Amino acid sequence: MATQRDEGPLGTVAALAASDAGGLDVALLGNFLDVLAEAVDAGVPLSRKQLREFRGQGDTAARAGVALRALLDLYLSSAWRLWRELPAVQAAAEDPAGVVTAGEVMLRAVDDAVAELAEGFQLARRTLVRAEVLARREFVDDLLSGTADIAGVLERARTFGLDLSSPHAVAVVTSTTPFTDASSAIGVVERSVQGSKGDAELLVTTKRDQLILVFPAPDREAVEHVLTRAGRALGTLPRTPGESVDLRRKGEYGRAQLGLGRARSGAVGVATSYREALDALDLASSLGLDTPVVDARDLLVYRVLISDRAAIADLVDTLLTPLLAARGGPGPLLETLQVYFDTGANSASTARRMHLSVRAVTYRLSRIEELTGQDVGNPVEAFALHTAVIGALLIGWPSNRRGT
Repeated sequence: MATQRDEGPLGTVAALAASDAGGLDVALLGNFLDVLAEAVDAGVPLSRKQLREFRGQGDTAARAGVALRALLDLYLSSAWRLWRELPAVQAAAEDPAGVVTAGEVMLRAVDDAVAELAEGFQLARRTLVRAEVLARREFVDDLLSGTADIAGVLERARTFGLDLSSPHAVAVVTSTTPFTDASSAIGVVERSVQGSKGDAELLVTTKRDQLILVFPAPDREAVEHVLTRAGRALGTLPRTPGESVDLRRKGEYGRAQLGLGRARSGAVGVATSYREALDALDLASSLGLDTPVVDARDLLVYRVLISDRAAIADLVDTLLTPLLAARGGPGPLLETLQVYFDTGANSASTARRMHLSVRAVTYRLSRIEELTGQDVGNPVEAFALHTAVIGALLIGWPSNRRGT
């Protein structure tokens, strides 16, 4: 496409218009001033071929990262600056009617050209946005899978503002309301964590209906900062000191729970932290934990237990199978043991939490001793029972009993 002349009135008009638009390259005008002057001189509208060229200029500007407002300012400024340079305007005293005709032709030409310019720009931006979304999705999948080319992932991470050479942690938020790429939660969490300047390194995305946060974790203070800001934004943590949060209460983003993996460096470290966050949520679900934040560090002992599934299943069957003979099944007794150990082996607290009398709790504990031969008052036997109860939760006993 031809460009504006560097010298003469049109060159001056182009330079001044570029200055008006914040210093844009005059090449973005293409041959706009030439065809505009020719159209006014001939008294005819711009042709389809000429208009298609302006659509192309809009596409070029969008791909160059030029803002649409600045681009339109460039064209409109050049148009009004060109007006006084037109022969019809300079000869207005001799032919007043010619000025009217010139104005009508020029306004129509500018309107048509700018419309094509804007459409070309917007079409290009849609294409670029789709490409960016696809690239982001592919990067996230490769990063979290841990199976992609490590060098390639590290290089692509920089384009998304991540320097994975330093320790990073991954948090996964699950909710009764699925998170999608169109979810407002992405922007809400980004603004909350990054603050007003938005200069904090952070990747917020979605995967499998969950919200994923990848963030620098040089120390525990940095982790707590992200957890607190993200939790308050999602409604899973109190917004003010002393305010309580009920995880069972559904908020704007549903009933949410956050799983946190441990901080690690490198692309492989991020993938590992992601798997830990998922495992933490799975364990929390199995154990019935309803805390807003589930930290993988706090669940290491449970991962040790579940790592030898055969051994834990054997322990559970050995100690808890006698509870199957209880009237009403093992459920009430198993629940009593779980609450009893959760409350620090306090019968009164167990009774309050289960809405029972202390006498009823004591009776159930005695019945458990009769059936299993294990006394909760004996530290060694209580430890074995507690481990068996945890194991039962992890493997879904008695529904998943071996041989059933």
